[in-house]
Amino acid sequence: MVSRVIPVDPFDLVIFGGTGDLARRKILPGLFRRYCSGQMPETAQIVGAARSDMDDAGYREMVAEAIREFGGGRACEDGTLDAFLARVGYVAVDAKGEGGWADLKGRLRDDAVRAFYFSVAPSLFGDIAERLQSFGLATPASRIVVEKPFGNDLATAQALNATLARHFDEHQIYRIDHYLGKETVQNLMAVRFGNMLFEPLWNAQYVDHIQITVAETVGVGGRGSYYDKSGAMRDMVQNHLMQLLCLIAMEPPARFEPDAVRDEKLKVIRALDPVDPHHIVRGQYEASAGDGGYREHAENPRSTTESFVALKCHVSNWRWAGTPFYLRTGKRLRARTSEIVVVFKDAPHSIFGAESGRHRNVLAIRLQPNEGMTLDVTIKEPGPGGMRLVDVPLDMTFAKALGPEAADVPDAYERLIMDVIRGNQTLFMRGDEVEAAWAWTDPIIAGWQKRGEVPKPYESGSSGPEDALMLMHRDGRKWRDIRA
Repeated sequence: MVSRVIPVDPFDLVIFGGTGDLARRKILPGLFRRYCSGQMPETAQIVGAARSDMDDAGYREMVAEAIREFGGGRACEDGTLDAFLARVGYVAVDAKGEGGWADLKGRLRDDAVRAFYFSVAPSLFGDIAERLQSFGLATPASRIVVEKPFGNDLATAQALNATLARHFDEHQIYRIDHYLGKETVQNLMAVRFGNMLFEPLWNAQYVDHIQITVAETVGVGGRGSYYDKSGAMRDMVQNHLMQLLCLIAMEPPARFEPDAVRDEKLKVIRALDPVDPHHIVRGQYEASAGDGGYREHAENPRSTTESFVALKCHVSNWRWAGTPFYLRTGKRLRARTSEIVVVFKDAPHSIFGAESGRHRNVLAIRLQPNEGMTLDVTIKEPGPGGMRLVDVPLDMTFAKALGPEAADVPDAYERLIMDVIRGNQTLFMRGDEVEAAWAWTDPIIAGWQKRGEVPKPYESGSSGPEDALMLMHRDGRKWRDIRA
């Protein structure tokens, strides 16, 4: 398979927080890979902006170190890195003051796409947006990229949206969720809407239930104090899992265009029923050999914040009425994996008798690791002696099905940043979408706070609390195993 790289227009990209962890780990290495692929024009310009006192040469040295460490093994010593660094500069800027803004304006060109990446705390979004306008850096065609969290609840999300809206129109605001940039996530739409095989079956008549799992093996680590104010519900369910749910459940958009797609996603969120308290399980990981538990990592011995959550929800519309969606996510689980599993119903009548066992078609869409899809189909087990049925997977792991080049798909940040430059908002969240997600999430959080519920402990390296298993068992179903 030969991938097709479509160059973007010349651009000036300013990264506020250009010395921070996200810039070093994801944004700058991703831009370098796009440069190596030939997608970035020679006239592109990248400007880091932060409070640190640094010149261009010092910043380029920091960028080079970040690329060598996080660049994914791209060749750095053949002159390519030096050519990339020649397009990188730095300006020291005071986000809350006057310093550096005039210098930054002098770096920008009038004939290039102008984008500003807010890789900073949300508390600085308003200050930076205001100064971009007051110092004349923003144009009507400029774009801003903002990182999550998009608020901590509905009220703060509304306040954040209002702050950004005072300075930029909605079509200029790109709320980035890196999950939407993953190759397999986008393939959800291709599988659903590009194949006659699946779309007629994609409804409550044929689908028994859907599982969405995002499991991590790491704990909260150095994010303990931040995470303890958030928890799995705010950190993962409200955004990442919600987006996956929308892509799975939404109606076919009229066109593959930003607002057409996002309109359909919004309808899904607004169709979500309130969640029954008995259909929610929260958990906290315990200490393991040689390492502490969640409360030690959060430095809060009385913490009631969840590192795991599982829940059952329903989308009340004609397509999905009666079909449960099971969501779960957690830290310190058995394996690192993100997966969507569509379990189809049994055949209405089995001609093979009870002795053949129970068999179902299962479509598993794997986001990480080893991106790809499998479809379990029922066949006869080879050999004499009766009709013995077994389920076997039709495997479409990208690296196997599409060749070795498919294993080197662009990182999510690479794809999304290039979409910003193109002006394509399809894979970015709209303001009303964010607010609708919080409007559904807030009552769930308020409910368990009112009830004074304490998360269930679970063993590190397990599949989560036993209560999460019972959530499925009560319905005569079971979770798909968490495996690498």
